[in-house]
Amino acid sequence: MSLWLRVGISGLMLLAGTLDTVAQPDRMSLTVEAGPTLGELADRVRNIDRESLAGRLAQAGLDMPSQVEIVLIPEEDARARATPRWVVGMAFGRRNVAIFPARVGPYPYESLESVVSHEVVHLALTTQANAPLPRWFHEGVATSVEQGWGVTSQARLVFATIASPALADLGRLFQSESEQETVSAYLLAAALVSDIRDRHGANAPGLIVDQVARGTPFARAFLLQTHETPEQAAARAWASYRRWTSWLPVVTSVSALWMGIMALACLAFVVTLRKRALRRRQWDEWDDDM
Repeated sequence: MSLWLRVGISGLMLLAGTLDTVAQPDRMSLTVEAGPTLGELADRVRNIDRESLAGRLAQAGLDMPSQVEIVLIPEEDARARATPRWVVGMAFGRRNVAIFPARVGPYPYESLESVVSHEVVHLALTTQANAPLPRWFHEGVATSVEQGWGVTSQARLVFATIASPALADLGRLFQSESEQETVSAYLLAAALVSDIRDRHGANAPGLIVDQVARGTPFARAFLLQTHETPEQAAARAWASYRRWTSWLPVVTSVSALWMGIMALACLAFVVTLRKRALRRRQWDEWDDDM
């Protein structure tokens, strides 16, 4: 993303449009800007379930940002034309978000509300850490908090791991001009953070961020909280998916490939149910201790 585009989007946050601020005590103050053609979508953003979002952030050990300013950008806008088509939303600093609502749909977003939630998590991470965090951590936590880790994501990750990426590859994938590589980066980051939360507690991201906020370098903070390096955590999280892909090179027919995909999806569904049951028990125990 070019510097002039980031500056332009941030600077135009306050230009003419439909502007509204909604504030509630002890909660996020939300300002939404949109042109007249996006008025209904702006209302959906204003009515987002903040209580649910605050609860999901709290489970991840993160605080709700006190102030958020969102601008909805139509596709005919010059800022949209200058932004890659697969970019749906962007967060800037501690409170600014730009969203291209016409692009909602492709992974990792399922709805306009999920885009808002995703970008608000980025703001929460930036504010709480008060220091730079790795892109994979940012995106993995945002996806985990925004929608969790579902069956479809697990099935798609099987194919994202065919190339056997390492953690160092994620930065390159996120910066790629290829939509497929960008989606793979989201999948890999989401799987990694989901595994971290499963093994080290739902609030592990916030505990790591709190260490960073106290001046601890991210890699050291990660090690102190999880007792493993980020590279070790990534290898562990992706290992099972790599094993699932070992048979793919021998598949020669389209029908066999789709049968394999369905089988993997069924297996992922069973694994997900077990993980979610365990996670709910862990979160219930965590809530009881508070």
